[in-house]
Amino acid sequence: MSKIRTALVGTALAGALAAGLAATPAQAATVTATADSSAAQQAQAPKKHFFGPYYSKYGKGESFGKRSYFKGYWYKKDGRYWFFGDLVDRDRDNDYSYVWFRWHDKFGHHTKYYKTKGFRHFDKFGGFKKSNGFDDFKIRVCEGDSRFDDCGNWGDAF
Repeated sequence: MSKIRTALVGTALAGALAAGLAATPAQAATVTATADSSAAQQAQAPKKHFFGPYYSKYGKGESFGKRSYFKGYWYKKDGRYWFFGDLVDRDRDNDYSYVWFRWHDKFGHHTKYYKTKGFRHFDKFGGFKKSNGFDDFKIRVCEGDSRFDDCGNWGDAF
């Protein structure tokens, strides 16, 4: 009985190996195609440049953990610079948190601000072109009753 089991196990093992060898070229082609597709997607994906976090100043006796902040990243695609990020108000004291964006191009300096009482996501802000002289992008975070209260320093994001 032992010789019969050994023969059956040997036959099953040989069959499995043969089936594996027969399937290997097709699977290898699939794996290679998938790897090539992933490499192509990664080659097309722009490189992200992370910046921040930039914080508001201390105010009203707050601890560092209660300060508002902004952090994000930028990338260049098709000749344009795009900015992404999050403004977070951590103390929930019913005051607004503000993020200021300041950039420079051949048309001069530009400033824009946004506010939130909790969280705000910025998705694909900008679209600035180097051909229009874009060469600087700075960020500042403030928190309080007005957009000028408890402002942190300007942080260079680009």
